[in-house]
Amino acid sequence: MMRPMKLAGSELMFGQGCLEYIKSVPCKRAMIVIGGSSVEKNGTLAKVEEYFHEAGAETTIFRGVEPDPHFASVRKGADAMLEWNPDLICALGGGSVMDAAKTMWVIYEHPELDTLDKILSTKPLPKLRAKARFMCIPSTSGTASEVSRSVVISDDETGHKHGLGDMEMMPDIAIVDPEVAATMPKHVTAETGMDALTHAVEALASTRANYLGDILGEAAALDIIKWLPRAYDNGDDMEAREYMANASMVAGLSFTNVSLGIVHSIAQTIGGFFPVAHGRLCAIIMPYVIDWNSADPRAKAVYDRLAAKVDATDLASVVRDLNARVGIGTLAEAIPDKDAFMASLQEMAEMSLADGCTKTNPIIPTVPQFAELIEKIYLG
Repeated sequence: MMRPMKLAGSELMFGQGCLEYIKSVPCKRAMIVIGGSSVEKNGTLAKVEEYFHEAGAETTIFRGVEPDPHFASVRKGADAMLEWNPDLICALGGGSVMDAAKTMWVIYEHPELDTLDKILSTKPLPKLRAKARFMCIPSTSGTASEVSRSVVISDDETGHKHGLGDMEMMPDIAIVDPEVAATMPKHVTAETGMDALTHAVEALASTRANYLGDILGEAAALDIIKWLPRAYDNGDDMEAREYMANASMVAGLSFTNVSLGIVHSIAQTIGGFFPVAHGRLCAIIMPYVIDWNSADPRAKAVYDRLAAKVDATDLASVVRDLNARVGIGTLAEAIPDKDAFMASLQEMAEMSLADGCTKTNPIIPTVPQFAELIEKIYLG
């Protein structure tokens, strides 16, 4: 049975200059969650604070969310919220910042959920928003966490990534201003852009795919294939930046409703063992999974239809060419320690099968098939 669709929260803003919408958001105390110093150095944080202050709100900053955030960081942020009592939480950053801030929000609203295991095992999540609403301002164009019900948080002890999806975590306000993402370095533009393409392609092939999700996923995929090279070549090309920001958002609207597939299962698993950017992993893995899934007639028809719209016959080749165009490289280059990789192969295969994204893949591999596929991706 089809699940109810939810397209973002209550307010979705996009386009150049929409950051100013902050001035119309009613709140008294806003906690802004950030990662490193980039949003401070490029002036975005100061602009966000200025807009909140113009609206009459107090602000405070929680700094230091790391890439692939661990629960310890989430716990620190939640403690800061419990001490300061914001009525609005604003995540300003990439996917890691937005995912961490969403999880902080869960603990802030429900302090009894004070461990990662408790959060992961509580289904459905209890109602949020008794204390605060949630805003996302993405600084990258890829994860779409600003319109997603999902988070990925790493275990403090093992480093393994755990995903959780619940519509309660859909941000209330998403402000997708391409000017915020315009200072991304080239490699981040490439990696996050390919993550967004993976979202679109996996949503189209998902066993939960539907009419509306397909419209969104296809539009996003076509725009990313067209505009990512331009955004990669010239970060000041605001037309390309805006198309990428919007396409990332639209891919997110699709996948958060119809789910993903084993590109994400494998990428999230490998990323828990080896410190490689999630989007880079997705980009490398995607063509191999397209080849694997093409044994399913419906999935192959989806891929062939998308390829035809970019004047190609093979979608896996389109992705491989795009990867080469934006400098993605190979898995062996990203993880040069072959012995360590192969030693983890069986465990990675088992974890990939257990990942929540696997259940909506067109063809679900067995553990030995996962191991064979992951090894093939590594060996190229």
